[in-house]
Amino acid sequence: MLLIVRRFLLLLLIVPALLPVLARAQGAAEGTIWSCRDKEGRTHVTNLREDTTGKDCRIIRQTRVQVVPAPASNAKPASKPAATAFPREDSQSRASARERQREILERELSQEEKLLAQARNELEEQESVRYGDERNYARVLERLQKYKDAVELHEKNIESLRRELTILYR
Repeated sequence: MLLIVRRFLLLLLIVPALLPVLARAQGAAEGTIWSCRDKEGRTHVTNLREDTTGKDCRIIRQTRVQVVPAPASNAKPASKPAATAFPREDSQSRASARERQREILERELSQEEKLLAQARNELEEQESVRYGDERNYARVLERLQKYKDAVELHEKNIESLRRELTILYR
């Protein structure tokens, strides 16, 4: 009985001394996340360092503490820059930017018109063909729907680009 009491008292003295060390080790392990690949090629994600032994691991996330020094008490507040220090856009650079934007929009518009013509041709080709397994007209409509959707998408894109061009010319 005396031996049990001695061991218990010894544990009461040692455990409080080890708690800060264990807490730091626990905190360090929780702050780091590893992605590990085992010998079979399976991927495991863990925050326990013990799980990384014998595996190909890399750190995904590691928490770092950043210490920011306090501002000096006699520091002067930063002065605001003068309003004239900001760069101004002159009319010539604005006109050249607008011209570049117009060229880009016109180039996109011509590409969309080509894609619309191509989509319409594909739709016409598919409308003229009827496969043997399409005895029901609903199957034909189902097959043609993706081609109709493509045509509609390109028409909406063209409409949107033309709207952008009219806004640009105002």
